[in-house]
Amino acid sequence: MTLLEFFYFRRLSGGLPSLDMRLAGFTPDEGMAWLTALGRRGGEIILVWHYLTFDLLFPALLSLTLLSLLLVTGRRLAKFRTMAAPAQSLLALVLVLPYTLADYAQNLAVARLLSDFQSANPDSLAFASALTVTKFALLAIPVSVIAVFYLADQRQAGQGGEQP
Repeated sequence: MTLLEFFYFRRLSGGLPSLDMRLAGFTPDEGMAWLTALGRRGGEIILVWHYLTFDLLFPALLSLTLLSLLLVTGRRLAKFRTMAAPAQSLLALVLVLPYTLADYAQNLAVARLLSDFQSANPDSLAFASALTVTKFALLAIPVSVIAVFYLADQRQAGQGGEQP
């Protein structure tokens, strides 16, 4: 998706980054500038190649990867291992599911803007921007927990702790 963004989609929009690549969100004017630069043809191309193909799979695949990493790194820690397996899985799911839902909601909001340019107004663009920011903020949570688990495991190993 990143390769498509930099080598194809940005050419369609005159060099403007896609809305869902803007970590800090975007103003309604910036969103409208992107939609206008794309035009109907560019919007259709991005809708089909990004939102109706790759972005249907990517959030699910990333979420599964995050779930797996949470469980693998967590199970290297003695306290996490003492939890029942269903509790471990539930904790991982609670950490990842909000990101997944926010990503799909954001994809739906941007796809709606691309499929119906007339629905693009300051409110719908602000909503899509808020979802973009929310998606990235919620992604930071499981990534941070994975990092903490990994660092705790490294610290435990450095202190001669138990290794699985």
